[in-house]
Amino acid sequence: MNPDMILIRFGEFTMKGKNRDRFDKRMVEQVRRSLRSFVRAEITRTYGRIYITLNGEPYEEIAIKLKDIFGIATFSPIRKVANELEAIRSAALEVMQALPSQPATFKVSTKRVEKQFPHDTQEMNHLVGGHVLRETPGLKVNVREPEVELRVEIQPEGTYVFSSVVQAAGGFPYGTNGKAMLLLSGGIDSPVAGYLAMRQGLEIEAVHFHSYPFTSDKAKEKVIDLVRRLSHYSGVPIKLHLVSFTDIQTALAQSGQDPLIITLMRRSMLRIAERIAEQVGAFGLVSGDSLGQVASQTLGSMNVIGRSAQLPLLRPLITMDKNEIIRIARQIDTFETSILPYEDCCTLFVPKSPSTNPNLAIVEKTEQAIDGLEAMITEAVASVEVMRITPEIRSAIETAGEDSWF
Repeated sequence: MNPDMILIRFGEFTMKGKNRDRFDKRMVEQVRRSLRSFVRAEITRTYGRIYITLNGEPYEEIAIKLKDIFGIATFSPIRKVANELEAIRSAALEVMQALPSQPATFKVSTKRVEKQFPHDTQEMNHLVGGHVLRETPGLKVNVREPEVELRVEIQPEGTYVFSSVVQAAGGFPYGTNGKAMLLLSGGIDSPVAGYLAMRQGLEIEAVHFHSYPFTSDKAKEKVIDLVRRLSHYSGVPIKLHLVSFTDIQTALAQSGQDPLIITLMRRSMLRIAERIAEQVGAFGLVSGDSLGQVASQTLGSMNVIGRSAQLPLLRPLITMDKNEIIRIARQIDTFETSILPYEDCCTLFVPKSPSTNPNLAIVEKTEQAIDGLEAMITEAVASVEVMRITPEIRSAIETAGEDSWF
């Protein structure tokens, strides 16, 4: 079947009233932005839905785009016909005959919004179903567990006929629930955490800590590629804040508290990320912590580390195991980049026996004893390098300082 249109259904947003209208409008903006290269496609909105009239544009290529847009729950390729019984029955048969393989069972589900239509819902189920059965030998009706559900929606402007319901990304429209700062290490976990945060409607900016010359330009390029992949899902550029962590990391390594180095590092990272977040108007921090995976992710460690920041610390992966995280990383196409063997600063100065239950008082006393730590944190924030990463690969370095997209 060559569909005339695509019907997009939104996710079940909890917002109502004016907020719901704002979410719906944002969905239209995102769909328009994603489909801007399909110039003949026409986009219209009704409450909780978007209709795309293809006008000859390729359905398959548009479907690939729609699957990755946050806020779209499902979509369907549809035929639109006049509110006339024979036109509806003809379209229904065409939809069934265009299936990749003939099913053994089906049922018709009619929704009659146009109350002036002469046949009610049950009549239409029989009238359409009977026509399809007569023209399709071997096909049977099963109203409880059909292989195919043939849907007929009779609206005032016309009737929509379809059978396919394609799952999309779901969640909330990007940027409708505020902004947060993602701590991006370059490993498997943090890009997945960023994706899940974005799916919940958070606009993100990313912060990455490097320790040049101990870490290479390859590690930096790896992180840029990860942000670029995340920007594919946002549909708009994402800012990446690159923080020089060399002086701080060296000072922490010389503190004489080897078991606490990871705890001390992460606390300083959170302080820096929080200050950057406040500068850009972000109201939360996102990390890739998963409970119990490593020494710094025990509940005791996360308690001590998290106390260094005042902003909410969001941990989307907290109850996931590694296999679940890897599955999502493969799904969003960040896994192969994440496992590239380029070290980030988190892999440097790792102690043989890191503390899994650090004492807050000892950690704070150690920090107070490190000469110039607060000044180094201030300098790290002041000297941050900001890059604006777009979904498209560009040959030149992305520039900073441009306004956010809304």
